[in-house]
Amino acid sequence: MFALRGIAISFSVFFIVYSSLSLSVCLMWQKLRTSASRQTSSSGSFADWLFAFRIAPFFGATFITLALTLPSFLLLEPHSVDEPLGYAPLTMSLAGMLLLLIGICSAATAWMRTSKTIAAWASHARVMERLPDSKPSVPVRLTSASAPPLTAAGILRPQVWLSSAAQFVLTERELHCALLHEKAHIRRRDNLKKLILRLLAFPGMAPMESAWREACEISADDAAVSCASEALDLAAALIKLSRLAPLQPPAELSTAFLHSPAASVNARVERLIAWQPPPRPQTNRKSLAYTLCALAAVLATVAITYSQLLIRVHAATEWLVR
Repeated sequence: MFALRGIAISFSVFFIVYSSLSLSVCLMWQKLRTSASRQTSSSGSFADWLFAFRIAPFFGATFITLALTLPSFLLLEPHSVDEPLGYAPLTMSLAGMLLLLIGICSAATAWMRTSKTIAAWASHARVMERLPDSKPSVPVRLTSASAPPLTAAGILRPQVWLSSAAQFVLTERELHCALLHEKAHIRRRDNLKKLILRLLAFPGMAPMESAWREACEISADDAAVSCASEALDLAAALIKLSRLAPLQPPAELSTAFLHSPAASVNARVERLIAWQPPPRPQTNRKSLAYTLCALAAVLATVAITYSQLLIRVHAATEWLVR
């Protein structure tokens, strides 16, 4: 009974904190989006900021549960007291377990569907030997014309998949820039991040995840071009491949070159046509020093007051049980 009560209380606190933080993120991210996009030095930094802000509620709830709630219960709760659980903590603990179960099922389903789709592509694929990239660090497979034009798929062993129709319509320079775009997704591990978002599924997060995917596409565009001519080649590749209608849907855990709404594709093309050299990133050493000092101060405060925090958390969980 003691162990079951501890599990129920831990999951109840996890559900309360996770839901509260997720609701705050849903309400705040659009307001913070504008200021964050101005302060970040590149599109890649902005995409990383969005991803970190999206997953912060889960890790915050996990930290409070494992570092405070569970230790306070194990250290301060009498083992001999046979205290029954009320309906409130039991319901919230079941809700917390359900959230984790839904996330695990969603991630597993996406993984299996992606594996099935990639297996279908691989049955009619061959390794592309002659590549426009002088350093092909990622294998490129040539697939049938019915497959998506260009996509990066795979988490453990990522590969770039190019349809024969896309190879036919693109020039060598356009194909070179398009391949660099997909390799940027692989380098940033965007497919792994998509799997993590599936694992941390929560209602109301779809608009933020959509904004993150658009930021990832812009970041990959920036990583693929280094001059105005390359930007125009990538814009031409976007226009040409947008006219191809794949007969097969893209894999769920993949980063397709055109796996986005038409309005987003148009915005990417306009941005590439008006390409300007990115400003040199300025390292603000003072800001980094202030951040490290603040983090050290927070950790020191938690370490000094840890015993008092456990007592207060235990009192709160006792109120929750009653």
